[in-house]
Amino acid sequence: MTRLKTGAKRPRVVIVGGGFAGIHAAQALADLDVDATVVDRRNHHLFQPLLYQVALAVLSPADIAEPIRSILRHQSNAEVLMDEVVGIDVNARYVTLASGAQVAYDYLALATGASHSYFGHNDWAPFAPGLKTIEDAIEIRRRVLLAFELAERHKVEHGWHPPLNFVVIGAGPTGVELAGAICDIAQLYMRHDFRHIDPTKARVLLLDGGPRVLAAYPEDLSAKAEETLKRLGVEVHTGMAVSGVGPGWVEANGQRIESAVTLWAAGVLASALGKMLGAPVDKRGCVLVDDRLNPPGLPEVFVLGDLAHFEQDGRQVPGVAQPAMQMGDHVAKMIAADLDGKTRPAFRYFDKGDMATIGRTDAVADVKWPFKAHMSGMPAWVTWLTVHIFFLIGFRNRVSVFMAWIWTYFTFTRSARLITGDQNLPGWREEVAAGPHGGAAREEEVARSVE
Repeated sequence: MTRLKTGAKRPRVVIVGGGFAGIHAAQALADLDVDATVVDRRNHHLFQPLLYQVALAVLSPADIAEPIRSILRHQSNAEVLMDEVVGIDVNARYVTLASGAQVAYDYLALATGASHSYFGHNDWAPFAPGLKTIEDAIEIRRRVLLAFELAERHKVEHGWHPPLNFVVIGAGPTGVELAGAICDIAQLYMRHDFRHIDPTKARVLLLDGGPRVLAAYPEDLSAKAEETLKRLGVEVHTGMAVSGVGPGWVEANGQRIESAVTLWAAGVLASALGKMLGAPVDKRGCVLVDDRLNPPGLPEVFVLGDLAHFEQDGRQVPGVAQPAMQMGDHVAKMIAADLDGKTRPAFRYFDKGDMATIGRTDAVADVKWPFKAHMSGMPAWVTWLTVHIFFLIGFRNRVSVFMAWIWTYFTFTRSARLITGDQNLPGWREEVAAGPHGGAAREEEVARSVE
């Protein structure tokens, strides 16, 4: 194998992952006497909180992504390698890349995030895609838009079409945002685009095994979110434990639900890279870290973002953007303390609150800074919009996203409604029901399957 060396004698910090934690860590090292190497298997940083808007055709992928090289182009002590880490030797202090090269480090920051968890049922994945990457978003967009197109074609050819049931599994922020956005598409943005089907009759079902939506939010905001979802037309079913997912159907609480499109938002699993450290992990694969973000016995290794299991005040800090950014910034403070021969400062998460958007102009917000408040409706949505515009990386991204939102808001059109890939949906039935009224009877029967 080739060992990559730079010839530099100052400490090398290898940062694995170009998400919020990784990018913040790299940028925070800009003024330190170190060299930083950012390794990511993709060439772009992704603003994940807006990924669902790519999936539901509000934004284009380029609106929420920025090349990592562009972000760090003015930082002379940073370099970027587009590769994947496949091995870590914590004793010899180097990482092995998929290309076969090895990169030595003095400090290692792991920030590779998380992927979907199907709770041991990975065979469900082809039928219920999750939402973590741009590829996921494009696939969800393909399926949602294609369902309407197939229904129109089926109606023309056979005089009926299978019901347009969209089932979202998981009522956390991602599930709530997806469900609300699908309702918007069906009832507002596509209602005049078809000649033979009525998109407004599409059904959106949100399933969750817990007692309420947005379980991590205060109860009053959870109740407000459910009320808003129902007003939009989402059928909220809590206490529904999913036991099976297949082509064109979902099974929950013994009921079989017909589904034109099924989306997964129910669980996440930490990157497998954390287990390569040989350190303790929790049931999701997150690495247990102390208040210096180190696994036990590895002071030169920092674990950040979704990959870290960090507890504060008796509770695990959530795997969302805010803690990830703060962890990335804090890595530089600890390395700076080492360089100065000082004691590393402990990490403490400063919680500014949580927000989730619901549909076109609604949101809920648990604001904790600069003041404390529970907000909902339009005020919460404006707050959500402002915060997300502010944190988007790159001036071009901010302008393009803002203009896309303004255009969508006033014209009720979505410019990113592109279908790419094949024209098949799992489980879509093209059969013609027997008899002159068979199709209509079949359609009505399936529509009642979850009442």
